[in-house]
Amino acid sequence: MLGFVVARLAWALVLALVITLFTFVIFFVIPTDQRGGTLVNSGPVDPTLQGQFNLRQKSVPSQYVHFVKTVFRDGDLGRSIRSGTPVTAIIGSALPVTASLVIGGVIFWILLAVPIGIVSALRPRSLLDRSLMIFLLIGVSAHPIWLGLMLSYFLGFRLHAFPITGYCDAFHPSIVCGGPRQWAYHMFLPWLTFAFLFAAIYARMIRASVLETLDEDYVRTARAKGAGALRVQRHVLRNAMLPVVSMLGMDIGLAFGGAVFIETVYGLPGLGKVLVRGLAGGDLPVIMGVVLVVSFAVAIANLLVDILYCSIDPRVRLETYQTAAVVRAPGRTRSPRRARVKESTT
Repeated sequence: MLGFVVARLAWALVLALVITLFTFVIFFVIPTDQRGGTLVNSGPVDPTLQGQFNLRQKSVPSQYVHFVKTVFRDGDLGRSIRSGTPVTAIIGSALPVTASLVIGGVIFWILLAVPIGIVSALRPRSLLDRSLMIFLLIGVSAHPIWLGLMLSYFLGFRLHAFPITGYCDAFHPSIVCGGPRQWAYHMFLPWLTFAFLFAAIYARMIRASVLETLDEDYVRTARAKGAGALRVQRHVLRNAMLPVVSMLGMDIGLAFGGAVFIETVYGLPGLGKVLVRGLAGGDLPVIMGVVLVVSFAVAIANLLVDILYCSIDPRVRLETYQTAAVVRAPGRTRSPRRARVKESTT
């Protein structure tokens, strides 16, 4: 397990360098360097990224090295051209909102997709199966803005069950609202909107995976030996969740894309709202900061998903160790796959 985690951490570091390289090329090499300054409330701020990061009169490799040192060592992402506020401060205040939206939305769509997928797999082609699939397909086919407006209208405006807009901090209560209870109360509709975007896909995947796993030989053997239904279903679910865990890491990036629309509908002061304002005003430091933070968040989420997958499926660790053994001993002619086949036959 430790070797697998170390290998994934090394790949995560390589991915972080690749992210910074692509970001540097897009925001520093391709744009035209417009020299000068813009007066804002906090003083003169250079409107170009080269000027803010002191990269002028340097070669491109030197600029990249200096950029990486400034980002990772100093934690400096520049200053906003419009307000002069440090980008780290802007992102630091907006990141908890987006993180709470994405994490809560992921939990909501898993809690919604897993029971529906299991029930549909246990009752295939039944009226309940078709009704649940139609209900979720309506949610995934709708645009997030339309879905958010409909939920706000019916559950917020008509029934007055949940607030339509606004955000309450869970850890820093204000005079208006605050605390974990008010925070969850204000985030329920955004979480529900977020869950509908992915629940149908995951429910269908869980349904197909459970149906496929139920036809495996070990399931029939367990039933023939008299294993109870709950015990069999526990093993079936563990194997059926493997493709779900794999897809979860890939969908984190799409989740941040959906967060932009949801934050716009419900007026949440998250990274999506910050990005929209930055794009509208041409604020390159803010845009670059949001791109870097979201890219690193996706890379970290994929790292955590890989570790979770390794803990669920021990065969991943075995395959990693066998591959490493072949690399350390290049004179061996037997491949890891042939070794597993020979061990299974013996």
